[in-house]
Amino acid sequence: MAKALGLGWDLVNDLALSKIRTIVYDQPGHLEGVRVLGVDEHKWKHVRGDGSSSFVTVLVDLTPVVDGTGPARLLDMVQGRSAKVMTDWLDARDQAFRDRIKVVTMDGFAGYHSAAAKAVPAARTVMDPFHVVHLAADKLTVCRQRVQQATTGHRGRSGDPLYGIRRTLNTRAELLTDKQKIRLWRAFVANDAHAAVEITYCVYQRLIDAYENSGKREGKIAMYKLLRSIRSGVPTELPELAQLGRSLWRRHAEILAYFDIGASNGPVEAINGRLEHLRGIALGFRNLGHYILRSLIHSGGLQARINAL
Repeated sequence: MAKALGLGWDLVNDLALSKIRTIVYDQPGHLEGVRVLGVDEHKWKHVRGDGSSSFVTVLVDLTPVVDGTGPARLLDMVQGRSAKVMTDWLDARDQAFRDRIKVVTMDGFAGYHSAAAKAVPAARTVMDPFHVVHLAADKLTVCRQRVQQATTGHRGRSGDPLYGIRRTLNTRAELLTDKQKIRLWRAFVANDAHAAVEITYCVYQRLIDAYENSGKREGKIAMYKLLRSIRSGVPTELPELAQLGRSLWRRHAEILAYFDIGASNGPVEAINGRLEHLRGIALGFRNLGHYILRSLIHSGGLQARINAL
């Protein structure tokens, strides 16, 4: 384009960036109608740089998904991942925007939770089901590794009962084959010390079942009973389960809110995946400002505005 116009590349680039910023940020309606806000972190660079954060905070409008009117859209990306980053972004918006926010979905990062409580106190926060289940899966893995080391004196090896079920443990019970079920049963009965893994596994499966319950009310009740049963009084022989119970109970209100609202961070994770693909196509970005603008063009629902210009 610079060659065709007989202008310098820097000038043409500055004009293009200026126009894109206008399309992205200055068009009427960019932030209108946002009632459900999704927030997550995204690693935008994987190499050492000038010491600046390799992460950005991604903010997504989930209102169309909840209303069933369309896909989620990227609203903005801000350098860093902390409570301050999100609080500053929300504080920079006008009061009308903050008052419209009724729901904020997020992962288990406490910083985003505290930021939402401070900047939009009237909004309900929802902890994403994927991250709740993932946290339980992590504790199950740690429990298996601990028991493996305690009973054999070494890390998992081929032929060890617990090592042989390391992937099967993370599979939903309803999807297990007969062969996998037999392998699980043999591992659990091979040693009395494996009971800790079996109990943690059962809690993990109950957590999944609560989310998969066909009735939201029934699922919420099942989840509440499960969280309450492991929040305290767990035997000392089950340290991973005790820690999981304490962690989940601290956020139980946000976990249970999912069953009332139905909003999750799934679409936010989908946009994160699209941004990873975008970064791969470009073979990486060195300029965060350019990356943010390109991401907003790619996932910000701007095509209609660009076509209208």
